[in-house]
Amino acid sequence: MPSMVVIATTAVPDHLRGALSRWTTEVVPGIFVGTTSARVRDEIWRAVTDTVGDGAAVLIHPASTEQGYAIRTAGTRRRVPVDFDGLTLMRMTGISATATSVKKEQSRR
Repeated sequence: MPSMVVIATTAVPDHLRGALSRWTTEVVPGIFVGTTSARVRDEIWRAVTDTVGDGAAVLIHPASTEQGYAIRTAGTRRRVPVDFDGLTLMRMTGISATATSVKKEQSRR
């Protein structure tokens, strides 16, 4: 069943933005919104994580959670999603701690 997805990107390669625009609409620079099946959403996200480079990307999509949505992140970022008693909150990290946080978060997956 198709559902709405939102992908926010920062400093990603132009070819990634072009690929995202095939399946979604870029409503403002770096913000892509669309309706896709879960399979297409996962394939799009795989492409994003493979090519994000030094940029950052966030995917928000419906999920059966307390909040009604799930958050996925890729690339170097200062905001890291953290589970807090079943709620996903965004934790801010310092600039120097960003690389360390990303490595820890990726090792958990």
